[in-house]
Amino acid sequence: MQSINTVWHHATVTRHRRNQQNNHKSAVLWFTGLSGSGKSTLAHCVEEELYQLGCRTIVLDGDNVRHGLCGDLGFSDVDRKENLRRIGEMSKLFVEAGVITLTAFISPFSDDRNRVKSLMGQSEFIEIFVDCSIDICEKRDTKGLYKKARKGEVANFTGVSSPYEPPENPDLVVDTGSQTLDESVKLVMNLLIDRGIINNEN
Repeated sequence: MQSINTVWHHATVTRHRRNQQNNHKSAVLWFTGLSGSGKSTLAHCVEEELYQLGCRTIVLDGDNVRHGLCGDLGFSDVDRKENLRRIGEMSKLFVEAGVITLTAFISPFSDDRNRVKSLMGQSEFIEIFVDCSIDICEKRDTKGLYKKARKGEVANFTGVSSPYEPPENPDLVVDTGSQTLDESVKLVMNLLIDRGIINNEN
């Protein structure tokens, strides 16, 4: 999708120069999983760790984004696709700005996640599957959404009335049903070090 009569303006301050200034690389950490799996909690805790290291970060949370940028969208398959398209494009802009971008979205469909991945380079998109059984997610149910979905009060609810397609080859699987939050954060941080996004000197 591209507007007509537009030409891309190449800036002199590039992502590479921003990364050098920040002393870390920019990337998208894409947390995907069922509602209640702990995506937002994990993303914000990882961000806190990165912040303490002096990294430039932002968390794009599913609920928060729907208060503004995507407030006009519902939860049909078509709207979810558009929701992730917008998030993908916004994430790409943050990566260009030198920011480590952490996104917490159910993003239930593989095609949609792969489409976002295609916007960026292979090394810039890190898919993290926050794996947690639906039984545990329902027991947590902090928002009461599963109960409403079971009663038919919430349509197109992932895991109940709408499917979730787990990533086939995620960069990292975090089992929040059995691992502690500290253990989960450490796994993500170690991956970022291994990938050269951050280093031990940050």
